[in-house]
Amino acid sequence: MATFEKFEPSLFDFLDQLADNNNRPWFLANKHRYEQDVLQPAMAFIRAFRPRLERISPYFVASDRRVGGSLMRVYRDTRFLRNGEPYKTNVGIQFRHEQGRDIHAPGFYVHIASGECFLAVGLWRPDAEPLALVRQAIVDAPDRWRRARDSRGFRDRFYLDGRVLIRPPRGFPPEAPHLNDVKRKDFIAVEELDERDVMSRGFIDRVAASFSASRPFMRFLCDALKAPF
Repeated sequence: MATFEKFEPSLFDFLDQLADNNNRPWFLANKHRYEQDVLQPAMAFIRAFRPRLERISPYFVASDRRVGGSLMRVYRDTRFLRNGEPYKTNVGIQFRHEQGRDIHAPGFYVHIASGECFLAVGLWRPDAEPLALVRQAIVDAPDRWRRARDSRGFRDRFYLDGRVLIRPPRGFPPEAPHLNDVKRKDFIAVEELDERDVMSRGFIDRVAASFSASRPFMRFLCDALKAPF
């Protein structure tokens, strides 16, 4: 079982070539490269990050299962795609909450792609019920939300991103505290990286430090959803 040292340029080389040859015959002919240059180092990263994640919160899962684990599958669901390209051209690693069923649960996320590398934390496209719970938690505890959102270590690394409503959501008046945040449809924060960051030997330390800095933000979201942190 391989240990993680760093991501190599060959990972980006494979993703670039996959983007130019996004079809089943090419992928099958180069599947050994996917296994060696993408799958194996990603799984090694997940295993190496597991004890660091436990120190951030013991309720998030770093799973190296090939199916249903932290590494998101390379195969796209082509039923809902116009171009029909069958493979993803990025590496997506998500550490979900143990109570989460899917990618819309609270999580820590690592995204690796040519020209688009970033870390993300929080809730992406939550269902109506958890979304309403977070919004209500902001209204009920506005000072605590401000401290979580604006904590120095967090805001030094991350910025809030995602979709925002034009008008206040139903049931929340225009004078609601932190209305711009109440109007959010996503509660995610992003830290942008470049390929050199990802390929550095200190990448796993960088990820651990960033995710640790997000603890006040993630704790607020988990508390709002009645999930342990």
